[in-house]
Amino acid sequence: MKKELFSRRDFVKTTAVTSLGLTLSGTSFALNPNAGKKTIKVAVVGTGNRGTWLMKNLLAMEGVEIPALCDINKEKLDNACKICIDAGKKEPEKYFKDEYSFKQLMDRDDLDAVIIATYWEWHAPMALYAMKRGIYPGVEVPIALSLDECWNLVNTSEETGVPCMMLENWSFRRDNLAILNMIRQGLFGEIAHCFCAHSHDCIDHWFFDSEDGHQRWAAKYLLNYNRDQYPTHSLGPVLSWMDINCGDTITGIYSAATASRGINAYLKRKFGEDHPNANLKYKQGDIVTSTLKTKKGKTIIVNYDMQLPRPYDNRWMIQGTLGIYNEQRNAIYFTGTSPQYHQWEPFKPYEEKHLHKWWKEGVNTEDGHGGVDGLELTLFVEAVRNGTQTPIDVYDSVTMSAVVALSGISIEKNKPVKFPDFTRGKWETRKPYFAV
Repeated sequence: MKKELFSRRDFVKTTAVTSLGLTLSGTSFALNPNAGKKTIKVAVVGTGNRGTWLMKNLLAMEGVEIPALCDINKEKLDNACKICIDAGKKEPEKYFKDEYSFKQLMDRDDLDAVIIATYWEWHAPMALYAMKRGIYPGVEVPIALSLDECWNLVNTSEETGVPCMMLENWSFRRDNLAILNMIRQGLFGEIAHCFCAHSHDCIDHWFFDSEDGHQRWAAKYLLNYNRDQYPTHSLGPVLSWMDINCGDTITGIYSAATASRGINAYLKRKFGEDHPNANLKYKQGDIVTSTLKTKKGKTIIVNYDMQLPRPYDNRWMIQGTLGIYNEQRNAIYFTGTSPQYHQWEPFKPYEEKHLHKWWKEGVNTEDGHGGVDGLELTLFVEAVRNGTQTPIDVYDSVTMSAVVALSGISIEKNKPVKFPDFTRGKWETRKPYFAV
């Protein structure tokens, strides 16, 4: 086994330079020395709710083994192992000693890929370690919290030749992929503007416990930062809709935040004026609005809205010179072809007509979020098995996630800030690759 591990590392080093250009263009390349083998081995780090859900998807896939799991919460780790056993699989080896036990797991000789579903601050460090070990990382969102982490991920992927994918599942939605097909067929004309939002009241389940109001793991971000904490669901489909990093690039961002009122109001309303968390000072504004400008004169509005009372919405809207799509209305309008002048028409017939091939091939709608989790993981596993580029590459992964840090900087400085070009100018020649 030691000899096999050395072969993998040596292969990664010797192919890094030749694969780099292919990585930048999004073209498939032979990375994995075991490419094409029938069974691949995928570990999971982080076995909470999200990690176990992704693990269940992996367990249902033919030709996937889960040899190891890692979590510092022994109860959750034991539960995940039981799920594997109940599925008729061999019990995975467990790693749980401390927060750095993931390194022991990734030092194994037999891993092809690892799914990382831990707290946010561990996403980038774990992905970096995986790539240096020649292991494909599939990382939950966001993939990074700082610009340094973003650049480290890009540099490491380029240096090692190992693809790195953020598991942004909303990019794989049935409706979003149909819109992508329509844009590429020219139905919207030249794209000019997009509005996107992740409008999801998470105050009583992500940030605080609904039973007693105690702080959950994500509450610390509300206390310590004022920024768009969760931009990737908004931006996931938008990058491919607008050819970001593949023909255009984001050049700047300006973000503004409202005052923070909703968190304290919720805690006082639910648990009383004297609850210990109800009178803390939270840095996080209730609504963050970011305006992004592209090199070719397009604009994107990204809206963070996760702590005021509201039903769930995404609110994608894409506008071009020939028409507009509005996800919230589930409607569309094309000048000259829609039945009535300046009147919406239903989107569903268009979605069926322009259904993406991934959805035509059959998607199990019970595989999480209406099937997108299963589809996303299936495509990730296929890339690992074939030794090819992942369906979302490292450049798009960090571009989506960079909004976390950049929005905070812009809010603090109260001015626009430059958006890094993570492709180092290659966006001018890179061809669209996602869902082609």
